[in-house]
Amino acid sequence: MAPTTTRRSRAGGRAAPRSRRWTSRAVLRAIEPGSSVTCVECGEPVKFRAKVKAQQAICNVYVKGVWDRVEHYHAECYTTAGAPYGEAQPPAATTPRRGAAASAAARPAPAPAA
Repeated sequence: MAPTTTRRSRAGGRAAPRSRRWTSRAVLRAIEPGSSVTCVECGEPVKFRAKVKAQQAICNVYVKGVWDRVEHYHAECYTTAGAPYGEAQPPAATTPRRGAAASAAARPAPAPAA
């Protein structure tokens, strides 16, 4: 028989999903204006530069399955450090948001009164 993925909660006897064991991970993101973090590897600020499309590795660090901290690296420093939290995942593709003006313009015109 396959192992179950639910356990009984104490309140009411309903099945509750098992808690997930979180692991540390890293993602690549663009460095945004106003960023004021320091690279864990080199100790230099991870700064936005207008003419350079630099990226940073942002790592969520979990200790014994519990979130502990966030670490920031220059993308190059993360590679030099040996990718301590695994291969950094590239940014997810996003769809452009529709602003309020765009959604207001998309509303159909009211029907003429009879």
